[in-house]
Amino acid sequence: MQSNVEYDQLIEKLQLNSKTAEPYYHQLKRKILALIESGEISSGLGLPAERVLAEALNVSRTTVRRCYEELKEAGTLDSNGRSGTSVKATPRISPRLGKLKGFTEEMRELGLTASTRVESRDILRDRTIASVFQRPSTTSFLRLVRIRMGNDVPMSRELAWYDLSLAPELADWDTSGSSYEFLKAKCNIQLTWAEQSIEAIICSKEEAKVFDLTESSPCLLLKRKSFSSKNQLVEYVEGTFRGDAYAYRVKLDI
Repeated sequence: MQSNVEYDQLIEKLQLNSKTAEPYYHQLKRKILALIESGEISSGLGLPAERVLAEALNVSRTTVRRCYEELKEAGTLDSNGRSGTSVKATPRISPRLGKLKGFTEEMRELGLTASTRVESRDILRDRTIASVFQRPSTTSFLRLVRIRMGNDVPMSRELAWYDLSLAPELADWDTSGSSYEFLKAKCNIQLTWAEQSIEAIICSKEEAKVFDLTESSPCLLLKRKSFSSKNQLVEYVEGTFRGDAYAYRVKLDI
């Protein structure tokens, strides 16, 4: 895939500042990420070889290698053997709205493999969340912070709350697999409908770190209340989704 900028223009945009305390490799990494996010460097584009870029920027080859290696570890770049290094595509997905489904099911329908990394898992009481669930302040909730991934690429950072007075078995859940499937199989709770809102936000420091984006990058914030067949609020989720990967679709009837 061709770049939107010619080689000379690319080198110009990657020029480094010797008058700042920021390390050269970090400056280079930040600039490459900014060009990828803006679309000036396209997915699949081959980047200059370490030696070539080092000479063009008048830095050591070690500087370029460290930058490239960190971006490879983050899943932003790919090694293509003798072909060198290229920009790795972030999965671009367009899920349909209108049906209540968990992240695992959504990824499966889109042909991606879902996986999860748990940042924190706590059982606690929270007055604000209790009011959301319209429960007494003494109610205990399971609080989960998870990174949800599609084909090993972080797609969302999710903060989820579950009412343990309705689903006490969740206290012993090891967080593997789908929470919806666990609720159905172990708690005899079928989630049947939900209220959901979507809004554009600027990602936080934590989210930018997870997605390997700049702090000024746009994201989507989804807030969802999921109810059982008895109209009981079981789950409340706030999920931040990377803006470069999601384009939601909805069918409108006349």
